[in-house]
Amino acid sequence: MTNGWEATPYVELSREQWSGLRRNTPLTLTEDELKGLRGVDDPIDLAEVTDIYLPLTRLLNLHFTGGRQRGAAVSTFLGTGAGPAPYILGIAGSVAVGKSTTARLLHTLLARWPEHPRVDLITTDSFLYPNAVLTARDIMHRKGFPESYDRRALVRFVADVKAGRPEVTAPVYSHLEYDIVPGATQTVRRPDILIVEGLNVLQPAPPAALAVNDYFDFSIYVDAKVEHVRDWYLDRFHKLRRTAFEDPRSYFRHLAELSDHEATEFARNVWRDINERNLVENIAPTRGRADLVLHKGADHSVRRVGLRRI
Repeated sequence: MTNGWEATPYVELSREQWSGLRRNTPLTLTEDELKGLRGVDDPIDLAEVTDIYLPLTRLLNLHFTGGRQRGAAVSTFLGTGAGPAPYILGIAGSVAVGKSTTARLLHTLLARWPEHPRVDLITTDSFLYPNAVLTARDIMHRKGFPESYDRRALVRFVADVKAGRPEVTAPVYSHLEYDIVPGATQTVRRPDILIVEGLNVLQPAPPAALAVNDYFDFSIYVDAKVEHVRDWYLDRFHKLRRTAFEDPRSYFRHLAELSDHEATEFARNVWRDINERNLVENIAPTRGRADLVLHKGADHSVRRVGLRRI
């Protein structure tokens, strides 16, 4: 530190500065389409899309184009004539911070650029171990922590996509049933861009192993103060009690029958003992590995953006 200034690999931009980098990027999303992309209790509007996500898609488009040019140069040097590798974008952040909305929104917006019309989205929930495995290992209470994922399968999946395999399949996770769906698969077929969204996608690998983020071309961390994320989690929990949890097939059907007071105490305990602990111990420490950080305020809007410059 020198004269009160601490070196950082990021350039920090205010919302106004970031919004100005949109240039002439067109808004290709309607209000009705945005409603279908919002997460539960996520108040994102078209102003947020215009100010934050249009500049971001412009940056990603430029980065995608540059990556294709570098890949072509390497192929020319090697004389292989290999086609371009899929561009892989990672999105990380806490439960309830809004990273899934970010992923769905970018999935839609990026696919509307002529340079990369084939965009796929995969969530790391698909690589959670089935509940039976978590129970057998006595880690069901740590679902969402790094050890609850089949890390090798996830890395293998992303590596195969990056290598250009014609078809790569992943398991399917049901939030309604809170488990992997037996026999169900999701297939990815040589996309221009693959978005990988999840809590722990920026986790470093064990010694002598590769991490999933070693295959990323760009990564985003969705950030907010812990107390704000806690409030969003509680709000989302109560909304789910009045909607999805009332479905007879829901794993959490019993929670819909609790009183408001009982449900609030249950949710607070889950947040404190599981989600906040996972955030503080495992997720937030990976923020500095991201290429870009979206810093949210209490109202869910992005207040500033940190862009890695070195």
